[in-house]
Amino acid sequence: GFAGKAVSVRMTATEVRIVANNETIATHARVFGRDHLVCNPWHYLPILDKKPAAIRDGAPFIDWDLPRPIILVRDRILKQPKGDRAFVELLMLAGEAGLDALTFACDSALSCGVVNASVVMNELRRLISPHIAMTSIHIPDGISLTMEPIADCQRYDYLLGAGHVH
Repeated sequence: GFAGKAVSVRMTATEVRIVANNETIATHARVFGRDHLVCNPWHYLPILDKKPAAIRDGAPFIDWDLPRPIILVRDRILKQPKGDRAFVELLMLAGEAGLDALTFACDSALSCGVVNASVVMNELRRLISPHIAMTSIHIPDGISLTMEPIADCQRYDYLLGAGHVH
């Protein structure tokens, strides 16, 4: 988001901070010596939204140290059609939920045996969605059932018969 804009680089003995508008936008551990490339892959997620194939061989993502369940899910999803885009969507959602939530969702999908992006995303959304408290519903006076429903599976079999199929 700050590409091409003026930023301030503040260095201490242990870290390098990038500051824009008096707000720290990036922090990296300081590395001494030459020919070191230090990248925080989470900073590059907006780029992945535009170029999802960079997840395979982009410099920030090659040596990305992810938890084992995420690596297993990533390897399976990238083999599927449009897997790059699907895994990037998971990472974008994990940017909001956190790495621990994504790890748990991936672990849940692996334990179920069905590993695709929609299953993991569903697990992840369940973790981050607010839980709705069950409340009782007030039923106004004068509203009542005239005939109680009966659980009759034979009725459904009858309705599925040839006379009712169009």
